[in-house]
Amino acid sequence: MTFLLSALCFLSGSLMFSYWIGLLLNINIRETEDGNPGAANLWKKAGYKYGLLGIAGDFGKGFLPVWLIIKSGAAPSHKALIPIALAPIAGHAFSPFLKGKGGKGLAVSFGVWSALTKFRISLTYAVILACFYVLAKVVKKGKKTTSSEDSLQTATGFLLLSLFLIFRRFPSFLLWIWLGNFVILLWKNKKALMRLKKEKHFTT
Repeated sequence: MTFLLSALCFLSGSLMFSYWIGLLLNINIRETEDGNPGAANLWKKAGYKYGLLGIAGDFGKGFLPVWLIIKSGAAPSHKALIPIALAPIAGHAFSPFLKGKGGKGLAVSFGVWSALTKFRISLTYAVILACFYVLAKVVKKGKKTTSSEDSLQTATGFLLLSLFLIFRRFPSFLLWIWLGNFVILLWKNKKALMRLKKEKHFTT
């Protein structure tokens, strides 16, 4: 049962709504700075209205299957929720519809954590990212951040999220889901993080 539910969640996550919306508009959102086929680049290329639609789709494909499984009690145990919850994120990150080259998984991660914790963890992560956003604006004196800097904020913010999970004594299975999610986020952002490291090296 766990394998079947995980497979269905993976399939849900692999649906590349933002990318497909872009194609319907004759826009290939992979032709951007970082080539990410996610909602952020749909926003950049097609405007905020379509960007919000993409975010809703990417959020929903993580939230709905996990929420339905929890609500129905279909998962045989809390441990079974580990692969089930990670499956939509992995599906988005390694979508078979894009030959394994999916998105970074931020919006779908928000969806999964919203379903798992009734929005508590996703809202906490949103606050962390908002603080980083304000800090970056101050440091860069209002200039836009690069995709590499955005990736650093995403990864660092998610790392800090683990402290909240531990401090508030969330169940251990959620820590395992966090770890899997963090590994996927790091892997999908590794090129941008390496690029940022090189940029900093050349400017010092």
